[in-house]
Amino acid sequence: MNELWNSFQMSSFIFEGREACVVFPDERTANGRLALKTVYWNAFPNAVEVPLLERGFHLCFLKNETRWARDVDLDRAARFVRFVAKSYGLNERIVPVGMSCGGLMAIKFAAKYPELVSCLYLDAPVLNYLSYPCRFGDGKISDVEKEKVVQELLTALEMDSASQLISYREMPLDKVSQLIANRIPVVMVAGGSDTVVPYHENGALLQKAYEEAGLECPVYIKPDCDHHPHGLADPQLVIEFILNH
Repeated sequence: MNELWNSFQMSSFIFEGREACVVFPDERTANGRLALKTVYWNAFPNAVEVPLLERGFHLCFLKNETRWARDVDLDRAARFVRFVAKSYGLNERIVPVGMSCGGLMAIKFAAKYPELVSCLYLDAPVLNYLSYPCRFGDGKISDVEKEKVVQELLTALEMDSASQLISYREMPLDKVSQLIANRIPVVMVAGGSDTVVPYHENGALLQKAYEEAGLECPVYIKPDCDHHPHGLADPQLVIEFILNH
């Protein structure tokens, strides 16, 4: 099915039983590159997705079974990326766009399929499940809502108790070393006042590891911003980084 998405042509279809779509840039600007929105389609598209389309990127999305980056979703996403790239003559090395839990999927996707990634855009990314969702809101979220999200995670990971997360070694933060080993460039945006996914417990762990390894990871902190809105008021620096990788 063809329709418009933020003034760009979009084709919606089913891929391996899941909802999927591809958005097309103007043919005059098309550069053969592809970005993948990992989770939360239609959330904050002006952060990077629309600017990338304006600069000639194709954009795609595949609906996951969960937002917790299980292998079944990572593997399907890899097949999807290869399918889209082959179908439209695009470069297989994509830019995963990961916001919040989308960031955890972007990290785990890049760790498992580094050959399919040119660089990562991470925005208030979840790296540490003991921070989010286990400390969700740090008292500012109702216990009912917090428990709902924790149970969602435990169900996805097939765990019985949050205490099992203490010894769980498949969190996004456990995959950072693989990003470094494959020298995958990262650009990151975060709110300095984020009470949902606190930066010092999540994105800062990746930033520190990259700095110690001497790898590229420019970080843009919005001092007074909470978890939302995602993106920078002027995304130019982020877009330039992506274009250069």
